[in-house]
Amino acid sequence: MAVQVSVVETSSLGDRSYLATDGRVAVVVDPQRDVDRVLALAGELGVRVTHVLETHIHNDYVSGGLQLARLTGAEYLVAADDQVSFDRMAVADGDAVVVSERLRIRVVATPGHTFHHLAYVVDEAGDDGWSPVGVFTGGSLLFGTTGRTDLLGQQHAHALAHHQHTSARRLADLLPDGTQVWPTHGFGSFCSASQTDAPGSTIGREREANPVLRLTAEDFVTEALAGLGAYPAYYAHMGVTNSAGPAPVDLSPVPPVDAAGLRERIAAGEWVVDLRQRKAYAACHLAGTVSLGLDGPMSTWLGWLIDWGAPITLLARSPEQITEAQRELVRIGIDRPAGRATGDPDGWADDPARLRELAVADFAALAAAQAGETPAGLPAPQVVLDVRLTNEWQAGHVDGAVHIPLADLPGRLDAVPPGVVWVHCASGYRATTAASLLANAGREVVLIDDEFALAEQAGVPTSRTA
Repeated sequence: MAVQVSVVETSSLGDRSYLATDGRVAVVVDPQRDVDRVLALAGELGVRVTHVLETHIHNDYVSGGLQLARLTGAEYLVAADDQVSFDRMAVADGDAVVVSERLRIRVVATPGHTFHHLAYVVDEAGDDGWSPVGVFTGGSLLFGTTGRTDLLGQQHAHALAHHQHTSARRLADLLPDGTQVWPTHGFGSFCSASQTDAPGSTIGREREANPVLRLTAEDFVTEALAGLGAYPAYYAHMGVTNSAGPAPVDLSPVPPVDAAGLRERIAAGEWVVDLRQRKAYAACHLAGTVSLGLDGPMSTWLGWLIDWGAPITLLARSPEQITEAQRELVRIGIDRPAGRATGDPDGWADDPARLRELAVADFAALAAAQAGETPAGLPAPQVVLDVRLTNEWQAGHVDGAVHIPLADLPGRLDAVPPGVVWVHCASGYRATTAASLLANAGREVVLIDDEFALAEQAGVPTSRTA
């Protein structure tokens, strides 16, 4: 049997893990913390996991590699130069691991995303000996881009960008055009220098499409560093956790909380998070809660917004949604929420007066209001607040709008000018979170639940920041 590679996708974090097998044994690359998905896949394929590979000490999620290796008895391959607090199989550039008579792994040093980053070439045995079929590139060579180089601190970003250019060129020189490229990042992850996607890629395709393989080192470094935006605050905790050795996952149910308990937690200033879709939240929700729907990147934004270690209570329609949220949260190291409640807002409020709704508009309504014809039932806008990232703002924004990225809003609520606030993002997800934070601070707010790409077409004047 030829070597087969299966993808275990974590779209909420923009990452992919992989299982490569010869039909009998398997290697797993960069597993997420909830390793039951990998174990289930191995069971379905009828293969035994013998090796677990880490391309680098991850900055965007808690790794499941150590736990998977312990559960399966697999060898755990981690860069020899990485300082970790657990036993591992220390590997370095030039090492080769024969997994079976059909499958071999070669280690290639590819510093750039981190100082000790590794890529793993997958070789398959044939009549003429070993030949490469693909390469697990982690945060090195991605689809049309590379992993960002500033996650270890701005003081290292320039040097790591030079390393990234050299590493990508090395892979391209080492491997034939038909070699498959299997990156961990680049599918919406903030670990990616830019956002690109494709169903798959090869070394040959990257030669044509990837700037790192077309630009000189200096031009690449300039371009790569110029395009970097903010990344989630919780990243600061991921490398430390992964180097220390993450604890096993606990996805057992957390304690239920009744309406009186929810009131107490909200009064104490704790995070009570409503996981329902934003339209349901806008229609009716418990005052004092924050909207972060499971239909969007909930864990990314929650981990970015909270003070690390703060207690979090989850609200959802069903126990299954709470379980899904717990799974999302353990991936970024939020292990045990403080409580849960399921059902609907009527059951979460010990007084109907504690139920609230958000006024909702679209960009056509904003255009009308700016022309002096505010739609009935909506207060006229006195402030238009844009909570997108800085690079989104620079690419185009509503004339006269105030820009405060969502991640900064909890600490900058006083910077929002007085008056009725109409708040928007790119699609409505982040704006709903922002609207809930503003309403909790006592502001009168209108949620613009609409696509920003439609703003100009709707008649809203926009401009770019050069």
